[in-house]
This record gives sequence, structure tokens and C-alpha cells, in this order.
Amino acid sequence: MPSTKSENPELSLFLPVLDEEDNLRPMHEKIRAALDALGKSAEVIFVDDGSTDKSLAILKEIAASDDRVRVISLRRNYGQTAAMSAGIDAAKGDILIPMDADLQNDPADIKRLLDKLDEGYDVVSGWRKNRQDKMISRKIPSQIANRIISWIGGVPLHDYGCSLKAYRREVLQDVKLYGEMHRFIPIYASWAGARVTEIPVDHHARTMGKSKYGISRTIKVVFDLMTIKFMAEYHTKPIYVFGTFGMLAFIASIFAGVYAVFMKLAGRIGLPQYQADFVETPLPILCIVMFAISIQFFLMGLLAELLVRTYHESQDKAIYAVREKIGF
Repeated sequence: MPSTKSENPELSLFLPVLDEEDNLRPMHEKIRAALDALGKSAEVIFVDDGSTDKSLAILKEIAASDDRVRVISLRRNYGQTAAMSAGIDAAKGDILIPMDADLQNDPADIKRLLDKLDEGYDVVSGWRKNRQDKMISRKIPSQIANRIISWIGGVPLHDYGCSLKAYRREVLQDVKLYGEMHRFIPIYASWAGARVTEIPVDHHARTMGKSKYGISRTIKVVFDLMTIKFMAEYHTKPIYVFGTFGMLAFIASIFAGVYAVFMKLAGRIGLPQYQADFVETPLPILCIVMFAISIQFFLMGLLAELLVRTYHESQDKAIYAVREKIGF
């Protein structure tokens, strides 16, 4: 097979792999056919995420037979986000394309993603419009999650869970991934000013191997959504969120204290039915506790502000992103 690999290829494909020994050779054949049809210089990076089957041995054989293939073997199973991050860090192409290694994504769709990028977009996300998964356990929870993510992140996509996407290299330049946040990369890119769109892509039912997705991942996504919302609204101004909760706690403290004093003096102002001594009501304790909590929130907000400023200033990191400069 003729080589189309170069030091700086036009395309970088990267595929996280976890116990996919039966799928790797067929997947590689499909990728090879798709890349040959494109005629572009490319590299294919398989990231073995601590597989316990023969996946790594098969990947080494594939790499020996195809000089476009590179293999990264992680020391243990770190999860899909870490594996994708390793692929992004190793990729040298101008266009980065992640995809799954389980044969459910179709490499033939790569051309359609690239064609859409050529229309002026920076990110093209795949949409498994005719998804071949179980309705109750996979498709319905996914549809609900995608609507919530779109609402919170402000980027209306139908399918955040589809791994098959295409990114211009510059939009991933400073993206750092944690938790299960690989699915939120289009949101990060949009925050940096990237033009994001989506197109329907083919999706095939899994025929070999076992799915690595479970209900536990849904719970992780919920926590990551909380982080996404916080970063979207308060990434450079955390005092706003901590200060808001601190102010609510302070108001609750004042209300409890005033009402406790009112109950103490109720008998003297002709309202004996409301009279109660301080030891007869929890309001004084509530007043003290909520006041202490409000002070904690205010101080945490100030500490968060210091951390944000240290983060940006120590790295000389701007709080904005420039798309282009003219006349410089």
C-alpha cells in the first residue's frame, strides 16, 4: 500500500481502544479504504487504554503492516477521556478526527465531515440519526441528556455522545480534558469562538465485543454538566456564584435572628401567642450557623478569585480568544 504519511499530515485519526480484539483488523481495513479514497496525507493513532485481551498485540501487527498507523499504550485503563486526550496530544495533523474502534462508526463518513469543514466550520460533529442501539437503555437516556447538555452548554447538537467528529487543530490547541468531558469538546470549542455544526452519519449495530457504557457513566455526566455550567458562567468570576450563596445564607441568618428577637419580645408588644425564649426555639442557633456559612462562602469566593488570577497571570493566559488579526 502506498504511504501517504508525512511529518505534518493533513489528517490525524485517533481511536481509543479497550478490549476490541475482534474489531481492530476490520476497522483498520475500513479506515485504510477511506483514507486511500481521500488521497490525503494521514496518520492513524490507536490509543490502547489498558486492554486485557489481545488488542495491543493486534495493534502492533497492524502498525508493522501500515506505516500510517501509530500505537499508544497506556499503563492502565484511564477511561475514554484520558485516551482521547492522549490521542489529541500525539496528533500532528491539521484536522483531528476521533472515532470509536468498535465498528459502529463508519470511516467512509470522514469525507463528508471534511466537506462540511470546507464550508467554513471549525468543528463538525457526527449525529447518529438512525442509531442502532437499544431504545430504553441507550437511545432515550441519550436523547434526554443531549437536550440538557445543549441547553446548558448553549451549543444545540443532537448527539454529543457520537465520537466521530472533525476538528481544526487550532480549536483543540488549549483544550484540557478531565472526568468524562470528551463529549463536551464542541462546547469548549464554541466558547473559544469556533464555528460548530453537525451532520448525520452512519451508525452500525455492535456485532463483536462488549459495550463499555453503563448507567454509571450517566451519573458521571451529570456531575460533569455541573462543572460545565459553572465554567460557562463563572470561570473568570467565581465570586459571583460563591457570593450569591453567601448572601442567601446571610439573609437567612438575619431573618432567623430578627424573628428570634421578635419572639423574645412578643409578650411585651401584646402578642403573647408568638412569645418564646431563645432556648425554646432553634432560630438563634440557625442564625449563628447561617452567618458562619455566609462568611465561609464569601471567603471561598475570594480564594477562588485569587486562584483564577494566579491561573491566568502565571501562564500569561488570556481570558479571550482572537479569531484573526488584520493589518498587523
